[in-house]
Amino acid sequence: MSQQNKVPEVEEELHLYAKRKAVYPKAVDGIFRRLKWLIMAVTLTIYYVTPWLRWDRGHYAPDQAVLVDLAHRRFFMFSIEIWPHEFYYVAGLLIMAGIGLFLLTSAVGRAWCGYACPQTVWTDLFIHVERFIDGDRNAQIKLANASWGPEKLAKRLLKHAIWLLIAVMTGGAWIFYFADAPTLLHSFIRGDAPFIAYATVGVLTATTYTFGGIMREQVCIYMCPWPRIQTAMMDEKSLAVTYKDWRGEPRSRGVKKALEEGLQTGDCIDCNQCVQVCPTGIDIREGPQIGCITCALCIDACDKVMVQIGKPRGLIDYITLLDAEEEAKGHPRMAIRKRLFRPRTLIYFTIWTAIGAAMLFSLGERTRIDISVLKDRNPVFVTLSDGATRNAFTVKIRNMEARPRQVEIGLLGIDSATIWAEPGERDTAQRTVQMLLPPDSVAKTRIYAVSAAKSPAREEFSFTVRALDKEGGSDSEKVTFDRPEGQ
Repeated sequence: MSQQNKVPEVEEELHLYAKRKAVYPKAVDGIFRRLKWLIMAVTLTIYYVTPWLRWDRGHYAPDQAVLVDLAHRRFFMFSIEIWPHEFYYVAGLLIMAGIGLFLLTSAVGRAWCGYACPQTVWTDLFIHVERFIDGDRNAQIKLANASWGPEKLAKRLLKHAIWLLIAVMTGGAWIFYFADAPTLLHSFIRGDAPFIAYATVGVLTATTYTFGGIMREQVCIYMCPWPRIQTAMMDEKSLAVTYKDWRGEPRSRGVKKALEEGLQTGDCIDCNQCVQVCPTGIDIREGPQIGCITCALCIDACDKVMVQIGKPRGLIDYITLLDAEEEAKGHPRMAIRKRLFRPRTLIYFTIWTAIGAAMLFSLGERTRIDISVLKDRNPVFVTLSDGATRNAFTVKIRNMEARPRQVEIGLLGIDSATIWAEPGERDTAQRTVQMLLPPDSVAKTRIYAVSAAKSPAREEFSFTVRALDKEGGSDSEKVTFDRPEGQ
């Protein structure tokens, strides 16, 4: 072909950004929709109500059941109190949460995303508010395409006002976990609460309103890392929402038309109900995809249509890939318990249970009193006029009970040594010292130890602390006693 006759190539413009297509989920009823209602009610109740629950810990401790007391560096959860040095309990809970997600995903797919994830719960709540004001899917689309007028403006203002109210309540509920809820509420309304309280409510209001009301499915598809991670947790034995193409294809555009024309079609009549009810706007018939959060609302919609046209339920099903392949061959699916109880899930469950059991055992066995000792380094020792040697120590005793406790500090080792605490003098020295510990606090005192022995130059011994009440409890810490060289 000559140069003159060549057809010029048309360069196609590559777009790396696609404009968002608005999603208007249609209302649906069914077993999975009712399960979502139940989980939403439970999770939102827990979140909003928990800060207001009371728990009597006595006169010296807060009576809020769940409290992260940053001012005093405490975490209270009903009868459990966690101190800063016990942060490993919080780390253990976080590890359990991670392994629990692995277990849940390997067994039942993205059930967390579909039912209990905060993004899913609040987005679902915002969708219901929108549906209550604007109407169902068709009414919402009609309203969105309508020109601006009094009705549209009123509905938009009312919807966004309710969204903002929910967002403010969400941020407000969060700050109540960090201070006494009734007290903070009163000061918040009066305007004299700490600035950080208003800032936190403002940030959480903005994020809840934006993520739950504006961005919605975009958070799940583009922002959340979990859909990318979960692929390592799932395999062909994990339950997932699946369209059975071997049964549904080829699709027909209606039952009557298929019967009239004598077409050999599958069970899918291409009604698009599964697409219309999806909160992320995907078509499950296109196969597994990152936008599917396994809420299973498409199953409820499809089952309803199958009943109406006289076809068996389960065209879209909560099923494993292996079971779907077996059904395609005409074989029965494996019992659900055999799919759930398999090596991977059992390993995850064993690890999860072991960590939980270890934490419970540790909580039951932990002492509510402990001692830490810091030896003076300047001077390391003092030689007294009678030739005895004195060492000084700063002793801290932690009382983790919400009541005062009488304790006894003693020595273990160096039989010739005696001790006394400031502001006492040497003539009051004994083998033990008693003191009253304030409730739920760390008491610090200076203790002097004196020994008339001449050697060795360094000797190891222990300070002990023992509670004198009926609950008891004790702790000890090893330290050294230093003397001059050559004595």
